[in-house]
Amino acid sequence: MAASSRTPRRILVVDIGGTHVKYHLGRRGLLGRFASGTHMTPQRMLRALHPVIASGAYDAVSIGYPGVVHLGRIAAEPHNLGHGWVGFDFAKGFGRPVRIVNDAAMQAIGSYRGGRMLFIGLGTGLGITLIVDGIVEPTELGHMPYKRGRSYEDYLGERGRKRRGNKKWRASVAEVVEYLRRALEVDYVMLGGGNVKHLKSLPPGTRLGDNRNAFVGGLRLWQLRGERLLLRPRRRAR
Repeated sequence: MAASSRTPRRILVVDIGGTHVKYHLGRRGLLGRFASGTHMTPQRMLRALHPVIASGAYDAVSIGYPGVVHLGRIAAEPHNLGHGWVGFDFAKGFGRPVRIVNDAAMQAIGSYRGGRMLFIGLGTGLGITLIVDGIVEPTELGHMPYKRGRSYEDYLGERGRKRRGNKKWRASVAEVVEYLRRALEVDYVMLGGGNVKHLKSLPPGTRLGDNRNAFVGGLRLWQLRGERLLLRPRRRAR
């Protein structure tokens, strides 16, 4: 993902989730949202975004996608949406240059404050991204085996929360956070995603994120050179 010589002035940020798609234009804030779900395809998403696309009021697009992205391209179909995402020509659909990153990575980029940070997105699924001294490393740890033949996402995602109840879900969140914090030797863990509202308290060593950081990440996405953020962190996290 090469950096352009000049950051676009007006960036349309599209944050695709398993429950909703939210979109934001530069410093104007949230423009709107609409339901996604298992029937959402890229064509349907573009139709829902038609008023914004027709306005042409943007110079570039950042997309946070809930699935595997490799070298700026969607590499696998999503778990919680419809099909047709791999190989779709978003630049043609939006009529502007497009950058695509995993949705957890986009929120992680917007949440980053320096040092070694682990971002865990608790939402419909489970997104996990590591940023080490500005180097962004999206992961698929959420789909690794965890217990009883189920993955981390099966326990920490929305289906797991509904299946097991909030009390057991919170205990699993705390346990997994501690496992990953120790294994990856991070300075801090940022918890984001819509389901953080179901936590009564934050596990040790974690900080509460904000879904609005996804839009900050979408703007910062155009400040990447390769996988490194071209930012000057305020200070190393303690």
